[in-house]
Amino acid sequence: VQLQASGGGLVQTGGSLRLSCAASGRTFSNYHMAWFRQAPGKEREFVAGISWSGRITYYTDSVKGRFTISRDNAKNTVFLEMNSLKPEDTAVYYCAADPVRAGLHNAYDFWGQGTLVTVSS
Repeated sequence: VQLQASGGGLVQTGGSLRLSCAASGRTFSNYHMAWFRQAPGKEREFVAGISWSGRITYYTDSVKGRFTISRDNAKNTVFLEMNSLKPEDTAVYYCAADPVRAGLHNAYDFWGQGTLVTVSS
């Protein structure tokens, strides 16, 4: 499956952004989806995940209550709604897909190209 992330940009502290990841090539609803991020000089980290059905979601502690992951299987798209953004959320955000495991793991089979989110203080 091919993944195309979009929606990044520059936002002030406390602002909001909505990231999208469009999938193509295979049956989107067969895949668990996730968002990861990588800040400058840091390792890539899991941000949020969602099961193929959308019924189960996962979040890293630092974004709970601020970020919401969702998906629209009819439109082959997964979203990350980000509110109350902080400078430490600045990173390149990647979407990922896996046909077997959902949630926090690094073995996602497919990755998008990333979209940059910059939160100014």
